[in-house]
Amino acid sequence: MSNFEQFHFDFYQSNYTIDDQEEGYNSHGSENLSGSRKSQAGEQPPASAFAPSAMLLSSQSYAGQILQPTYSPDTLSHLSYYDGFDEEPPLLEELGINFEHIWQKTLTVLNPLKPADGSIMNETDLTGPMVFCLALGATLLLAGKVHFSYVYGMSAIGCLAMHALLNLMSIPGVSHGCVASVLGYCLLPMVILSSSAVVVSLQGIPGTLFALFIIGWCSLSASKIFTSALAMEGQQLLIAYPCALLYGLFALLTVF
Repeated sequence: MSNFEQFHFDFYQSNYTIDDQEEGYNSHGSENLSGSRKSQAGEQPPASAFAPSAMLLSSQSYAGQILQPTYSPDTLSHLSYYDGFDEEPPLLEELGINFEHIWQKTLTVLNPLKPADGSIMNETDLTGPMVFCLALGATLLLAGKVHFSYVYGMSAIGCLAMHALLNLMSIPGVSHGCVASVLGYCLLPMVILSSSAVVVSLQGIPGTLFALFIIGWCSLSASKIFTSALAMEGQQLLIAYPCALLYGLFALLTVF
């Protein structure tokens, strides 16, 4: 037992002193902490050292005044864009819809003896022709005839045939839009014929004479406009003949 007690005493015996090391640690830590505080207080860099160089340059190069914004090139481009947007033409003018020209063309067709203005008639305006084609199909529908496909089909074939013929007869030539515009506007008297067919029957001598009158009216107006727009003086009868054949087909749809 004496050996075991001696071993136990030797095992737990040490020279470690807690008080001395705590005092040394506290003194050493306080010295380090006070030294670090002194170094931070004494060697603290200026605030400008951490500021980015771009901010310093921008603050130095700013030459404006307070509450006065500076305009960049992007801002000026946006301002010019809004100014240009206010100066844009109306939407109807961009789409090529001119009600004054439409009214003048309609009056020219309604009055075959009125001289046509070639500068106006040479435009590719399809607003009036589309309206008159729809009106012709609608009046035929009121008479119990569903002929929308025939109206548009014969209009397309007639425009292509007249375009080829007029390019062979005229020196300057003509566009497809101009031919379609003139033939479509001159379809207005045929709308009058189809409207009368809703009220009375045209299958008789009076109806046939009235249909022949409408065919002559349409062909005379179309030939007059073509000769004035394409400078084809003396060739009106040559142009009126194929126009009469085309409008005769529409008259057949209306009468029968």
